[in-house]
Amino acid sequence: MKLSKEVKTGIIVVGGILLFILGFSYLKSTPLFDDSKTLYAVYENVGGLQAGTQVSINGLSVGTVNNIKFKDQSGNLLVTFTVNNDFEFSKNSKAELFDTGIIGGKGIQIMPVFDGAPVAKSGDTLTTSTRPGITELVQSSLNPLKNKVEGAVTNADSLMMNVNQVLDATTKRDLRESISGLSQLMKSLQGSAALLNDLLKNNEGKLDSSLTNFRELTNNFAKLSDSLNNAGLGRTLASLESTVANLDNIMARIDQGDGTLGKLMKDEELYKNLNSASRELDLLLQDFRLNPKRYVNVSVFGKKQKDYTVPEDDPAEKIEDN
Repeated sequence: MKLSKEVKTGIIVVGGILLFILGFSYLKSTPLFDDSKTLYAVYENVGGLQAGTQVSINGLSVGTVNNIKFKDQSGNLLVTFTVNNDFEFSKNSKAELFDTGIIGGKGIQIMPVFDGAPVAKSGDTLTTSTRPGITELVQSSLNPLKNKVEGAVTNADSLMMNVNQVLDATTKRDLRESISGLSQLMKSLQGSAALLNDLLKNNEGKLDSSLTNFRELTNNFAKLSDSLNNAGLGRTLASLESTVANLDNIMARIDQGDGTLGKLMKDEELYKNLNSASRELDLLLQDFRLNPKRYVNVSVFGKKQKDYTVPEDDPAEKIEDN
């Protein structure tokens, strides 16, 4: 069957139109015969997201990004993407923008939610979020360190300026002299250390003998301690402790006025009476010494005893008057 020119021309035109449509769909990453649902997401910054980037769920590619354009005058970006209908999720699911690699590149992954809400269908706009990339995390971590380093450098600069102001010519000269004196001191200490080493070396035998004697003295002291312990020192100390306790008890009773000693110490009237009796006894003995005739009168021939007359200058009466 021979085709006419007109039929051939029509076939070529229709084929060209079909090829154009297929090519255009391929360039836009939109399959021509596809029943995927079209969803939308709004971002303030897409970070270099490109049309044709894959959309994934749990790491599995389920769609592609079709178009990115400005949504309104505020500069927000409307991202259009398609997702196949093999997996259903709630319209409250989230479209998260994330880094696809270390060196850059952005992708969209859907964080599915199963909360009983209506299933996402074509034309719905999902809520969005942006996960910080490695570069952003490193930058956020390095910024505090950068600020600390800058502050440390500034403080070091201020410190050096203050040091330069303090270290004038006189201070620098004094500092050099101090360092020189310190060097001489170190040399002197080294000489002293050498002398000490020589002394220890020359008297090594004596030091060993002294240490041996000290060890023997320690052993003897240990033996003496054991001997004292075996000799009943503990019982003696216990008895002494009991004696001291009894003495404390006696002193406490005396202080409270119990017993003869306590009454002598606490009874003031008894003290006055004893003092008065002692004074009267003293007067009696003194009168007996000065005037024995008052108390002893011996008559050999039976004479009549004369009454005793107290002399005018009797010292006993003076003592009584006083």
